[in-house]
Amino acid sequence: MIYQKQADFPEKFLWGASTSAYQVEGANLSDGKGPSVQDVKKVPEGTSELDVCADHYHRYQEDVNLMAEMGLKAYRFSIAWSRVLPHGTGEVNPKGIKFYHDLIDACRARKIEPIVTMYHFDLPAELDQKGGWENRDCVDAFLEFARLIFQEYGSKVKYWLTINEQNMMTLVGAAIGTFSTADKENPLRGLYQQNHNMLLAQAKAMKLCHEMLPDAKIGPAPNIGLIYPKTCRPEDMIAAQNFNAVRNWLYLDMAVNGYYNSIVWAYLKDRDALPKIEPGDMEIMKAAKPDFIAFNYYNTATVEADDMMLEKLSAIGNQDGGANYQDNNNNNQKADQQSGQNILGAFKSAANPNTPKTEFGWEIDPIGFRSTLREVWSRYHLPILITENGLGAYDKLESDGKIHDLYRIDYLRKHINQMRLAITDGVEMIGYCPWSAIDLISTHEGMRKRYGFIFVNREEFDLKDLKRYRKDSSYWYQKVIESNGQDLRDLT
Repeated sequence: MIYQKQADFPEKFLWGASTSAYQVEGANLSDGKGPSVQDVKKVPEGTSELDVCADHYHRYQEDVNLMAEMGLKAYRFSIAWSRVLPHGTGEVNPKGIKFYHDLIDACRARKIEPIVTMYHFDLPAELDQKGGWENRDCVDAFLEFARLIFQEYGSKVKYWLTINEQNMMTLVGAAIGTFSTADKENPLRGLYQQNHNMLLAQAKAMKLCHEMLPDAKIGPAPNIGLIYPKTCRPEDMIAAQNFNAVRNWLYLDMAVNGYYNSIVWAYLKDRDALPKIEPGDMEIMKAAKPDFIAFNYYNTATVEADDMMLEKLSAIGNQDGGANYQDNNNNNQKADQQSGQNILGAFKSAANPNTPKTEFGWEIDPIGFRSTLREVWSRYHLPILITENGLGAYDKLESDGKIHDLYRIDYLRKHINQMRLAITDGVEMIGYCPWSAIDLISTHEGMRKRYGFIFVNREEFDLKDLKRYRKDSSYWYQKVIESNGQDLRDLT
């Protein structure tokens, strides 16, 4: 390998941290806030409801003070749609509007750049009852929401994120609490109609942002992680390309270039699951241009070809050239959709023996972070903002009032170092906002799975005193920020 001197992080690099409204704020039905899909869903057994969370709604001043103490340059948070528009459209909630003004003002007073996510898994429940994203009216509702928050906060907020992890809502929405479809005949078609409408809403919001706020910057925020082939078999390579398209490139191809990824389009066409596209939709999406790409990175994944499926396809191809695949395989279509098969190269998950796992079974792959950054930059050539990256763990408050999360420091150090190597490779980076600024309710595992730099003294069901404690990782990250990423050593 040719030796390269490592590049430095940009002078105004946005060292920050992230949260989302429904996971951190609490006060979920207080001060005029309407219910969201998160408030009406059935939470996983053994996990707490979202009525208190970290009580950030009432303690934001204290939390922002701690973020400033850490030296954060940015705070990425979301605006709860139903806190400012309780019904999703129409009536505006003044107390909700005021809360986000106060939060943004608190950040700016402490020289912390607010980075605002417009939509983070919390569609207003009333819109969901009317069909949610499958109902095209939701596009207009999102634009009404966008216009309101651009008007209210646009003079104070430079960086906007449209939709958090749209790809995860599409692929694993049931686990997140966002999946429902009226298309019982073909749920896959209903799901990708929702996806199309979100893509359209995003494009319209980006266009509106540029019109209303010419000095602001806006971009998408999917969850991106490269997919590896299990082996160098050509079949496994095709499988990895297919899952990369379904998981990653569909969303960024459309957000940046305004077209559907061809592999995914073929996948949907084969399953009679193409979305209905109205006249003018593609022109709108082609014209909308993001200023940067934000993405969340936690891990990579590995797939291999499904040999049984390939044998079945080969047999069909030998009989009729594959022309009548749809007719011959109707009985297996539902199972194929559920298992993620793709006739262009059937794939299934595979274990990667080269990546360690977290306590919760997630792969830890810092080098994959660098690979993902390089690939995103190579494909799209837009500046990159990392909006989530972090380690969930069973953090413990010790008798000395401290939380010794050295495992989190090790995780972050390795990822930050790989990010720096990506900058050396030529990737243009804006900032890094790990998940999460403060302990919050995990989507799947509740409060016991902690990500924060700041510990919140509560358990799953015992709220205790909700007192805040800075973890060891927060002092380490403070040192990283002060040195602009130069000092990644352990605490001494």
